[in-house]
Amino acid sequence: MHTLTVSNLRGLTWSCILGLVVFLLTATASTASGIDPFIGTYHGSAEVVNADGSKSPRDMSVEIVETGDGFNVSWRTISYKTDGRVKESAYSVDFLPTSRDGIFSAAMKRNVFGHAVQLDPMKGEPFVWGRIIGDTLTVFSLFVDANGGYEMQQFDRTLAENGLVLEFSRLSNGEKAKSVQTFLEKE
Repeated sequence: MHTLTVSNLRGLTWSCILGLVVFLLTATASTASGIDPFIGTYHGSAEVVNADGSKSPRDMSVEIVETGDGFNVSWRTISYKTDGRVKESAYSVDFLPTSRDGIFSAAMKRNVFGHAVQLDPMKGEPFVWGRIIGDTLTVFSLFVDANGGYEMQQFDRTLAENGLVLEFSRLSNGEKAKSVQTFLEKE
């Protein structure tokens, strides 16, 4: 017969705490490590296919880095207009692991308690999340417009020899508005 003593209880408590800490560190490391193959800076160019079938040239780059709690994806596009104008757009989003394996929430602003939170699509802000399935990192963005319609963007970045294959599509109220597929070379 075993007798439960205070010293046994203390040992059991510390063993449980240590086990929990090791579990949490392992879970966090394995979630963050899913991004490891994607880490790097990539560049390329493509012709974007518009809904009307016209094409417009773009230069594109993406940088994927690991952060303390998750990872960051920063991307830039440079569009060349037929009238000679050049338009540059840049975005950067931090992603944090969720309780669902391979799915990441965007941490695009801080709440009053200093915690990273999602933006609010009902305020016209994008609702963004990411996922990793196999060798593809996908970033989704959902926008709700002033009339209650929506726009959905999907960026698939699939690992390839010496870089990434980028597939981008944009749907507006269910109709294809833009798409592009290109190779981005790793620096």
